[in-house]
Amino acid sequence: MLFAAKIVPEVLTAADDRRLAEFGIALTNLCPRATRSAAELTPREIERGRRTLARKIARLRPRVVAFVGVSLYQAYFELKTSGGPGPKQETIAGARVFAAPNPSGLNASFPGFQHKLVWYDKLCEFAGMSAR
Repeated sequence: MLFAAKIVPEVLTAADDRRLAEFGIALTNLCPRATRSAAELTPREIERGRRTLARKIARLRPRVVAFVGVSLYQAYFELKTSGGPGPKQETIAGARVFAAPNPSGLNASFPGFQHKLVWYDKLCEFAGMSAR
């Protein structure tokens, strides 16, 4: 997805995730355990993850924070509704916020690659990035 949106210049696999830093990108989890969806996270896990992530963002000072999963964005900001993917009004330690659809095949709201790619293209534009 990141390559197709021209955020990175080459196809990367999960095994290459540490290479994202070469392209000015960092990934982290809100919570350290695997789940099928953010709905499986407990309020305590979300709160602990929110505090940890806020500290990382304040220390690293990125220009943009992108949540991969609209429901994760909602959980982080304790919102009842998200307004869908895209740029958000909230900021974290001065970083602008974008919510992208989760690229998982389980994401029924965005069933196909092209449905999700639209939003990663918008993220690329929002962040002023391009691997071109």
